Amino acid sequence: MTDFVFVHGGCHGGLGFADMERRLAVAGHTAWRPMLTGLGERAHLAVAPVNLDTHVEDIVQVLRYEDLHDVVLCGHSYGGMVVAGVADRCAERLKALVFLDAYVPKHGDSCWSLAGDFYRQMFIDEMGADGRSTGPPAFMKARDLRFAAQPLASLTQALNQRNGGVEAVGRRGMAWASRHEHSPFAKTTSACARIRTGKRRQWTAAPI
Repeated sequence: MTDFVFVHGGCHGGLGFADMERRLAVAGHTAWRPMLTGLGERAHLAVAPVNLDTHVEDIVQVLRYEDLHDVVLCGHSYGGMVVAGVADRCAERLKALVFLDAYVPKHGDSCWSLAGDFYRQMFIDEMGADGRSTGPPAFMKARDLRFAAQPLASLTQALNQRNGGVEAVGRRGMAWASRHEHSPFAKTTSACARIRTGKRRQWTAAPI
């Protein structure tokens, strides 16, 4: 039996992994799908400054208070930023990292710096009147009305790593959407594929 922890993407919530939780349970595994502060049922907590550090701390506390070890930690999209921060803090609790069409950042990267021009413009276009958040675009709301505004500081704060970050975890995997137009993950995917075919073989990578 393995514990899987899923970290959702921007403007969404752990609800997106409900079906995966059920499927893993049938196979005898346990899935955790916590909501990040300011999103999902925790949207009301976006009243204070919420940044990337806040979201990393959200997941670190889940691992600690649920006393989870040998975890497969999975991040989707923006969730890759969070997963990388958690790996830097709690590598000893992790069996593997999985990036699901997600950012794989290094020290000093931010979601803003990695997103590319298309998504940066989208963040600007959807910026809320409060100046602290950027809302989901219409095409996301059309899919699910539960999408909510993303705290802006979580997108602009640079990742601060002291203990090796992603590389502190030996087993790493990536799955990417091959038809993702304007994908900000293409550069990372290409880099991981090169490592996979080289001598070190640190990554397992596959399109979906």
